[in-house]
Amino acid sequence: MITIAFAGGGTGGHIYPGLTIIASLKKIFPCRVFWIGADTGMDRAIVEEAGIEFRGIPAGKLRRYFSLKNFVDIFKVLAGFFAARTILSREKPALLFSKGGFVSVPPCVAASTLKIPVFTHESDFSPGLATRINLRFAEKIFTAFRETAGLLPPAARSRAVYTGNPIRPEFRAACAKSGRAFLGIGEEDPVLLVLGGSLGARQINDLVRECLPRLTGRFVVVHQTGPGAAWDIPAAGRYKPYPFIHSDLPHVIAAAALVLCRSGAGTIWECASLGKPMILVPLAGSGTRGDQVENARYLEKKGAALVLSGDVKAEDIVTAVERISEDDGARKKMSAAALEFAALDAGRLIAEAIAAHPGLSKRGPS
Repeated sequence: MITIAFAGGGTGGHIYPGLTIIASLKKIFPCRVFWIGADTGMDRAIVEEAGIEFRGIPAGKLRRYFSLKNFVDIFKVLAGFFAARTILSREKPALLFSKGGFVSVPPCVAASTLKIPVFTHESDFSPGLATRINLRFAEKIFTAFRETAGLLPPAARSRAVYTGNPIRPEFRAACAKSGRAFLGIGEEDPVLLVLGGSLGARQINDLVRECLPRLTGRFVVVHQTGPGAAWDIPAAGRYKPYPFIHSDLPHVIAAAALVLCRSGAGTIWECASLGKPMILVPLAGSGTRGDQVENARYLEKKGAALVLSGDVKAEDIVTAVERISEDDGARKKMSAAALEFAALDAGRLIAEAIAAHPGLSKRGPS
């Protein structure tokens, strides 16, 4: 049986899209798949829960700025390269697919030294540092945004393929009725869903805390606070906080009339796939390369979101919520724009490209 290797991790946004591609790939032809990820952190738990073999390697962070940690992490990167090369030499995959993140770089470099074809995918509008390194070894670079190809080095643009971002199938099949049953609310209750990502977002949490009475006057406010959030407002009436919403999240998003969230690629695609108007508060500042701001502005330009950036105040949140909730026509246009934005089935498109690689057909079943 043909073996395919996947690499990436560090966040769910680098893992869940890869798992979606794997599910599509296994529908096309029987294959064995294993995942190379960080030997610490969340990678192993998410991958193994999906029933995929996992191989852990040391992972050092790649930074664009000066830090003393760079001197330590360069040794982790080197150790990751040798560990990945050992794994790939032993497992002999026909192809390596990289979903990104710092941990994906050593496997991509190692695969190139072993003449193993490499494919990679970039979820954000502009390519991150890991992608910029990995594309040097990749035969194909799949992009979530059509315009991303123009931001690649000229020599790499001919290898770029626009596919959108892989979205888990449970989002395509989400049911608003099931979401309302989970929340214990009726059909007549409009839902404002607040998402700060799986780890929460302190800025969004604090803003919601400040204007909560005004928000609950219009909506049932469903708030994923993050499991580590210090949150002292109990669930009451039209306010429903959750540290983390697990398997019911797709249904809860389907039940929402409006979503207030960050603009990480995974979050915006999942919400857009269900046609949800969004108020986006992108993560910005010195701790980020600005990818969320770029993602958010693109979605706003397409008409699917309203972006709040800079020194955002609670009053800005209330004004944005009122502006969208009071204009049915604008809300419908935002919903249609969101659905159009997320229309491509990226998981299937990428899986078909993997399956069509000449190296796989030459091997055939074994």
